[in-house]
Amino acid sequence: GRRAFFFDGTSDQLAPSPALRQAYPPGSNQHGASHWPLLRMLVAHDLETGLAMRPRWGPLNGPQAVSEQQLLEEAIDRLPPEALVVGDANFGVFSVAYAASQRGHAVLLRLTAQRAQCLAGGRLRDGIDRRITWRPTRHDRKTHPHLPSDACVQGRLLVCQVQPSNQASPFLLALFTTWDADQQPILDVYGRRWYIETDLRSLKSTLQLEQLRCTTPAMVAKELDLAMAAYNLVRAVTCLAAQKAGLPPRAYSFTRVRNVIQAFAPLIATAP
Repeated sequence: GRRAFFFDGTSDQLAPSPALRQAYPPGSNQHGASHWPLLRMLVAHDLETGLAMRPRWGPLNGPQAVSEQQLLEEAIDRLPPEALVVGDANFGVFSVAYAASQRGHAVLLRLTAQRAQCLAGGRLRDGIDRRITWRPTRHDRKTHPHLPSDACVQGRLLVCQVQPSNQASPFLLALFTTWDADQQPILDVYGRRWYIETDLRSLKSTLQLEQLRCTTPAMVAKELDLAMAAYNLVRAVTCLAAQKAGLPPRAYSFTRVRNVIQAFAPLIATAP
């Protein structure tokens, strides 16, 4: 009964104009500064349909650099009521779980082994399904000084041994969730987390967002917004076709639907 949204972050290269180098500083290493300004972007895509919210973005480097977790806390208000926030281990931190719970959303977050052991109070093992109270650490309070003294999130710690589809060695998957569901649906939903990777590939490769061509911050915003509008147009057409055919929307190729839309675009533009 909840709409599930996968959150993930990515980076984009920008044109090396003076305005963009100031707003989105390039990275640097022991050999000096890079040539390309870099932007960090956070996306949230619907699990079933692939439809996307408007993304959030900011500098990847420099004094104003933003983290993926920070962008999520800014973007989460765009979700529909009582959504399910799904994220990998990069989002399996207290601040994300707390921000979602404060807004009435459930979370399904992968945890690092170290964080899961701290929450479990001991060694991880297959079959753990335990109610826990997640409280912020000293580091959490240092990075989020606005947290109230009684801040906590009630949820479940799940640990399950899983077999990767590429036949790699089995491993223990640790999840924290506030979603009141049986264990198998929870594992099934997280098992589809790879969808966000293919959605990002559609944005960056098919719609060519890997390298933006505009030269000012205002035009960067317009290019990202229009690219997301084009992406959602393809996804919306896919959803309508899926409803008529009785197939899941994810069964369709994004690139093929995009090509169909491009082929019919002149007829649509001249329709009475």
